[in-house]
Amino acid sequence: MKWRVPLSDVDFDQSEEQAVINVIQSKWLTMGERTQEFEEKFSQFTGVRYAFAVSNATVALHAACVSLGIGPGDEVIVPSLTFVATSNSILYTGADPVFAEVIGHHDLNVAPEDIEKRITTKTKAISVVHFAGYPCQMEKITQIAQKHNLAIIEDCAHGVGTYLHGKHVGGFGDVGCFSFFSNKNLSIGEGGMIVTNREDLAEKFRWLRSHGMTSLTWDRHKGHAYSYDVIGLGYNYRMDELRSALGISQLAKLVKNNQRRQEITEQYWRDLSGIGLTFPFQIAAGQSAYHILPILLPENVDRKTFIDSMRSQEVQTSIHYPPIHKFSFYQEKYPHISLPLTEEIAAREVTLPLYPGMTSSHIQIVVDAVKFSISQAVDRKIL
Repeated sequence: MKWRVPLSDVDFDQSEEQAVINVIQSKWLTMGERTQEFEEKFSQFTGVRYAFAVSNATVALHAACVSLGIGPGDEVIVPSLTFVATSNSILYTGADPVFAEVIGHHDLNVAPEDIEKRITTKTKAISVVHFAGYPCQMEKITQIAQKHNLAIIEDCAHGVGTYLHGKHVGGFGDVGCFSFFSNKNLSIGEGGMIVTNREDLAEKFRWLRSHGMTSLTWDRHKGHAYSYDVIGLGYNYRMDELRSALGISQLAKLVKNNQRRQEITEQYWRDLSGIGLTFPFQIAAGQSAYHILPILLPENVDRKTFIDSMRSQEVQTSIHYPPIHKFSFYQEKYPHISLPLTEEIAAREVTLPLYPGMTSSHIQIVVDAVKFSISQAVDRKIL
């Protein structure tokens, strides 16, 4: 379908094109010097000591769990209002995710108080998600983790450019995991980054992402090694030079593009006020990356009718997210989970288009479409 306003769009120009051409002309495609450069620049940008480029954020989350020794019999507390990879990565290790509630309608991040209620003798870690690019309450969560001797994994898939008290997310916990999927603020198609300030974990990530090997093909190509040992069960989680080159170009645009996302978000909040919508994170701590723009529909508005109306006006929307614990696979595996606040909020959530290339005309099209769709989707029986 051709959208007048898509949900997201990439900001690619000649810089990305030339970056890819340069890699092709170099004839070195697998992980090498551009990946090293991307890692160094990302580490500098976030202020986190070590950064490791990987093939996507899901493998970053899995490697985080493995590095922390999470396995069968362990539990990891995690929000249900997130993408399924956050909890799948826990299941890959044989451990169990324990789902926690969100804070509320104005903050869709995981609630620290509910995290603490769910800690048991089996709890090994807390995995938080900085929803939509807004930071979690990391001071409280860090205190809880320290009190109970738990590790913290930060799922920063939405959070490239998110800060709390001047500190970039990913640097609060033991491990931070970033996504560079096509719709992300820093977009390379597929890709991710693991960051940590812990030297012991950094040493693990070096071999975990490359088959457990002590040296890489690039090392041997440069004459720094002629053979290798395998010191553990590793994985093929590496990033290639093409995507690293794209990442370097995208990182250079990130601050400017995030500022534009903020301007668009605030314009939405102004232009859509007074029609019964709830805007999560309108008042929030820290500096957001403004990754997506979630709204909560009024209780008397049918969401399917609303989305269908938006589609008929060629405006793309999405849902972030169907709660993980309500998916068929998870209901069969964990049949007695009830998160009433998460479920009520998720049933009303709709995500509106947000990307740096949006013009004033695009914003107006969306605003007009939302107002019309609200009027079409009101449940007259409730009135």
